[in-house]
Amino acid sequence: MRLKPYFRLLSSLRLTLVLLVLGLLLVFLGTMAQEPLGLYLSQARFFHSFFVDAASMNAAIRKSLQLVSIYVDPLPAAQVLAAPWVPVFPGGYLIGTVLLANLVAAHLERFKFTRKKTGIVMVHAGLILLLLGQLFTDQLATETSMRLAEGETRNFTESDREGELSIVDTSGAEKDRVIAVPEALLAQKGDIAPPGLPFTIRVREYFPNSFVTNRVGRYTNSLPLATQGFGPEIYAEPAPRVTAMDTVDVPTVSVELVAPDGPLGTWLVSGYIRRPQMVRYQGHEYALNLRPRRHYLPFSLNLIDFRHDKYKGTEIPRNFSSQVRLKNPSKGEDREVLIYMNNPLRYAGLTFYQASFVGEDVTILQVVENPSWITPYVACVLVGLGLVVQFLTHLVGFIQRKTS
Repeated sequence: MRLKPYFRLLSSLRLTLVLLVLGLLLVFLGTMAQEPLGLYLSQARFFHSFFVDAASMNAAIRKSLQLVSIYVDPLPAAQVLAAPWVPVFPGGYLIGTVLLANLVAAHLERFKFTRKKTGIVMVHAGLILLLLGQLFTDQLATETSMRLAEGETRNFTESDREGELSIVDTSGAEKDRVIAVPEALLAQKGDIAPPGLPFTIRVREYFPNSFVTNRVGRYTNSLPLATQGFGPEIYAEPAPRVTAMDTVDVPTVSVELVAPDGPLGTWLVSGYIRRPQMVRYQGHEYALNLRPRRHYLPFSLNLIDFRHDKYKGTEIPRNFSSQVRLKNPSKGEDREVLIYMNNPLRYAGLTFYQASFVGEDVTILQVVENPSWITPYVACVLVGLGLVVQFLTHLVGFIQRKTS
């Protein structure tokens, strides 16, 4: 009995209206924040969180004021990232969770199922599925990319905004042994002892975004962050984080390798340094490299031909297409597939879209994995059928009363 007033509050229509108004405000402010903060940061701070922090809200309000001709200095993304986290407004996860609870509680409080209310049940079931589907998509969906030059074959995709430190033992007669340390673990600094390595990785410095150049001119007298490899010749310092969609952070890490018999030296690895640096220990050669995080696939794609078609006599693009060969030895598959705009390749739970290109012979495919991709479609069908069923139920009842 004591919980009944709270249950009534949770199931009230007033709460539903409040949540819908808060949701509208959240969408508006989150959209306004996309220019100063960028798409990914605004999504994380407004929609993929339980609360919106004060700095992000400040940036959104400053941008919103421009709509009424009140111009104030925008709040850069770097300041938002550096500001303390103080919750001031409900985020997307909180509004969605309470809205879902409100919908379920309303059914339990005052809804009794009858044949005439079948349509309403279907509509509400579709709304619940739609809310859950969005949550599953946020938590389970991943977006990566695959860059292929003509004639090149790859069996992995890469994350655009995540990196990893790869240590490749190249001493094997037939295969290389790869050990990867995620960037999130490097950011914690300290000692890392991956299984299978005869030494410990000690993170000395970690820059999420960095400025890297040769140690010449004004940087000649600066202290190097490494003693081995390219490190003694390189100057590196932290740089402000970037959040725009067409830019990415380039991390740099200083790592010391410590073996049981003593330190092996310190290396500077960076996203700016494409060539691996070699480490020799106990007759083995290890290649160190900081690269985009890889997601390996049970099949491979080989780019046969990339085409960038233009309208005749203009530079306006007409079509981008990639002719690829898909090979999956475990299933005995070896076939050619044409990927072009609005015609992706769907295979093994992944969707390969034609996203971009470099020059005339390098294609960039966007790869999306979303286990709950079917959920919004099922939800929309349920809502649509529910409305039709409810309409026909009332229509039939009205006709029967008229004819009786």
